[in-house]
Amino acid sequence: MYYDQDKKTIISTLESNRSKGLTSEEAAKRLEEYGVNEVQQKKERPAWRIFLQTFKDPLVIVLMGAVVLSLFSASYDFFITDNMAHSRTSLYEAIAIGILILGNAALAFWQENSAKKSLAALQQLAEHQTMTLRDNDWQKVPGKKLVPGDILSVKMGDFIDADVRWLKVAELQVSETHLTGEADAISKQTDELAADSALAERSNMGYAGSTVVNGNGIGIVVATGQNTELGKIAEMLTQVTDQKTPLQQTINRLTKRLLVISACLATFTLVFMLAKEFVLTGQLTIETVASVISTTIILAVASIPDALPVVLSIVLTIGARLLAKNNGLIKSLSSVETLGATTFIASDKTGTLTRNQMAVVRFYANGQNFTVEGNGYEPVGEITTADEEADEVSYHDFMLAAVLNNEASIEENEDGRMTPLGNPTDVALVVLGEKAGFKRSQLLENKKGHHIDLLRVLPFDSTRKMMSVVVKQDGQYKVLTKGAPDVILQRTETIQEDNQRVALKDAKATVEQQILDFANDALRTLAIAERDISLDEAENATMDELEQKLNLIGIAGIIDPPREEVRQSIKELHAASVSVVMITGDHAATARAIALRLGIITDQAAQVIEGKDMEQMSDDDLYKIVPDCRVYARVTPEHKQRIIRQLQRHGEVVGMTGDGVNDASALRAANIGIAMGINGTEVTKDSADLVLLDDKFTTIERSVEAGRTIFSNIRNFIRQELITNVAEVLALLLGILLIHRSIGNVSATTPTLTTLMVMWVNMISDSLPALALGYDEPEADLMEAKPRDTKKSILADGMLRRIIVRGSVMGFTVFIAFIWAASSGMAAEEAQTVAFLTLVFGQLWHVFDARSSTTLFRRNPFTNWRLLTAVSFAALSSLLATLLPFFNELMGTVPLTAPLYLAVILLPSLPTFIISGIKEVWLRLRK
Repeated sequence: MYYDQDKKTIISTLESNRSKGLTSEEAAKRLEEYGVNEVQQKKERPAWRIFLQTFKDPLVIVLMGAVVLSLFSASYDFFITDNMAHSRTSLYEAIAIGILILGNAALAFWQENSAKKSLAALQQLAEHQTMTLRDNDWQKVPGKKLVPGDILSVKMGDFIDADVRWLKVAELQVSETHLTGEADAISKQTDELAADSALAERSNMGYAGSTVVNGNGIGIVVATGQNTELGKIAEMLTQVTDQKTPLQQTINRLTKRLLVISACLATFTLVFMLAKEFVLTGQLTIETVASVISTTIILAVASIPDALPVVLSIVLTIGARLLAKNNGLIKSLSSVETLGATTFIASDKTGTLTRNQMAVVRFYANGQNFTVEGNGYEPVGEITTADEEADEVSYHDFMLAAVLNNEASIEENEDGRMTPLGNPTDVALVVLGEKAGFKRSQLLENKKGHHIDLLRVLPFDSTRKMMSVVVKQDGQYKVLTKGAPDVILQRTETIQEDNQRVALKDAKATVEQQILDFANDALRTLAIAERDISLDEAENATMDELEQKLNLIGIAGIIDPPREEVRQSIKELHAASVSVVMITGDHAATARAIALRLGIITDQAAQVIEGKDMEQMSDDDLYKIVPDCRVYARVTPEHKQRIIRQLQRHGEVVGMTGDGVNDASALRAANIGIAMGINGTEVTKDSADLVLLDDKFTTIERSVEAGRTIFSNIRNFIRQELITNVAEVLALLLGILLIHRSIGNVSATTPTLTTLMVMWVNMISDSLPALALGYDEPEADLMEAKPRDTKKSILADGMLRRIIVRGSVMGFTVFIAFIWAASSGMAAEEAQTVAFLTLVFGQLWHVFDARSSTTLFRRNPFTNWRLLTAVSFAALSSLLATLLPFFNELMGTVPLTAPLYLAVILLPSLPTFIISGIKEVWLRLRK
């Protein structure tokens, strides 16, 4: 563990030398033994295997079976019966179905080939150079060649490439936000710690992926590559299995049922037709068997929504574009609608709910309380008191000391954004000063009416918990000090109130209450003091002598502030029955206060579970707690995964948000991982399914609405597809079951529809309008409903009944049109064409009803211009398919008379308008 051992023991254990480092020969041996300092990468599947994987879809397998049967039928007609016309028709069927299969495979391959690259992102370690002691000489060594036992040196701004135990530090502060989730930089020291110290409390350790923000230090490498804390997270990523999305689970269940129905129908048709032929003729010829197989193929194709995989992929792509408009970049098409089913959103605090930018939001100076507006590093924001505009005179001394006793700065980058340099707390004071018009560089250049010289800097150290500077201001020598309030108060004699210095004993209670008030609001407190000194003291006094007899001039309240928009977003999510949970590595008190501010919890006494509490719990104990707990603090990546798994055991659909490496494994374990796109680490973005391009939590709320809209539209187009399938199957089955002799010029074996007519309906006149449903706007009450129950069938809540009723009516209509045409003396091709167009226009009229969960009269048909375009195109192209010779030969259609065209266009609308009208009347009466 190393953090609980003394320095000499560690150096001895690792067989290193503090003054000389490792030899080059020893380093080479260890590199061979431990491997390069990089995270192992999961071997990717070759492209050919990904492509072949796409053919495992059960619907695709059935369609491939139809291709084989069609090719067999074509070959038989070509070589045996010499029926060239039927052979060509069967061949056309095989080609059409094959194109459909390849189109679906291409889309699925494209989707799969854009796979995540989580582990590859962790290899950025190799890009750095580290100052390392080798062969008794300090030299730059590539980060990936570091080995256990190496002695390395770091300074402000350096990246730490391996896990190290600190041997010597000088004001060393390290940002470990990516691992711990804490915004504060951690001050480092060299003493051993207790064996049960949490990761965030191991102040004598440095971890791969961290950044030095202040001071310098020397440490010994104790772990590299997969053995680092970063490597352990990478290992966790490989062990987390990808979750099937709710949509995938729903479609899989639907597909299995459809396959069973299709198999039963095909088997029944095959047996029934063979039995009927034998009863009628007393024999079964090869030609009869081939004809029966051809009819079975038609029925199999009709019973399967063969366009479903393609249309689903396209609709999800439409959904991805919809999310992109909301600043959400979706990486996995199958995850597009998952947010719509999400019941719990588990969010990291730092950088997600908060800005990961320490800021002074309140301060106490000269006896007054001040509030500071504005967040982040932009030096914009008003400073006000409770009753009136702040008086600059009241906080002048406080602000001057805060800015001068400071070595941090903010600078504008190429993108016009302000970036910090230095300790986050010092940066917060710099930003505060600039909001008040106090800029350190201008003060020291005497541009603000002061004559100030910086004489001495007494840097911060973790032992005395203070930092001081000695300045000469307008001829007066002063020491300016900042530090922990309890330490400063021990060295204070007076407190500044109303421009007067009041004895400590008279004002201490007020100041301590102010500190307590800040702490109760989860604000970190920093005391700022000053002291007038002589020239001799300024030049010769010791640090301890200078930092005595201080005059306290103010207390700063600092916090990583909540994002402004988050509270309203959480309110909207709660209204949509989506629970929000905070999971953070920060302290319990801070987590509770932020959760209260954001509305995640409403009770100060609400339960907060800490990581150390979880360590004592079994999974079953945690399982009982997770439905009601909304705040978890001081947690590790392993804890986050446990929380998510127990929520999932309850059947919850969990979304996890985060921005640090410590969130990556939890994002992978969640049903949908959501990463911050601006401040998120590369490994987090690569582990996520959804990346927020604007880093705003409110984008999640909009994405939930988008996800629900997408699923609603998917449900609508599946309903439209299945109603068409029911109509096709029923029209064909009625012909098989009821027609036992010729009707006019139509033989008893003539199917109601040909295979290519069925495919035309499925792919053109049905799928294109159904696809346009993917662009529909949400219905008004979408975000007032509860998340959908993912255990329920997609056909639940009356949808199955609606499909059967509407599909049956449409199927009977098609069959009656076929019988009428045959009885009128039309040829078989004409009767099939009448049935074909009756089906086409029946489902084109019905698509307007499929837009709504109620009736077509409650949605304006002109709000979706893409639907109108698709319907118009499908109608016109279907009519042309009966007029053009090419399609006449390919599909078996023939031109009709003008009165017939008018009839097959208008009459199929009657069932839709009548049924929807009856439902509308019933809904109004019930209301």
